[in-house]
Amino acid sequence: MERTSIWKRYGYGWVTLGFFVVSLSGHWLFGWLAYVDEQKQHRAPVEVRSYVNEMMRDTFENWQSEFLQLIWQIGGLAILLYVGSPASKEGDDRVEAKVDALLRAVSPAKAEELIAEIDQEYAGRHTDPRWLRDKERGGATRGVRWN
Repeated sequence: MERTSIWKRYGYGWVTLGFFVVSLSGHWLFGWLAYVDEQKQHRAPVEVRSYVNEMMRDTFENWQSEFLQLIWQIGGLAILLYVGSPASKEGDDRVEAKVDALLRAVSPAKAEELIAEIDQEYAGRHTDPRWLRDKERGGATRGVRWN
């Protein structure tokens, strides 16, 4: 078995780390230049401690904003997918209906049994109006026990 180097295996991570280091270094470098210029304009002494304090505040303020946005995008999307928002179910129900129709066309005798078995395994996840209508009529899902 061929072993790949750590650089190849985690290439995306290394590139991301590189971008992070370059952007953070640039942020602090240009922050230093702006700080020195501001201190000169106010005829105040240039103090590293004051600069570090200001830059830490700016960095964390920026990260807080970005991470809160990112967390909402990931967490909110996961929550909406979990509760079954219409946007998250847009294509799945249509595909499921097509697969059911294909199963019925290919093997009418075994299709209902197979669909019932799959539906039983994934019970409670149905939000498709067509599926619910079939359930109420007892049509396409005959033989399935509804709990």
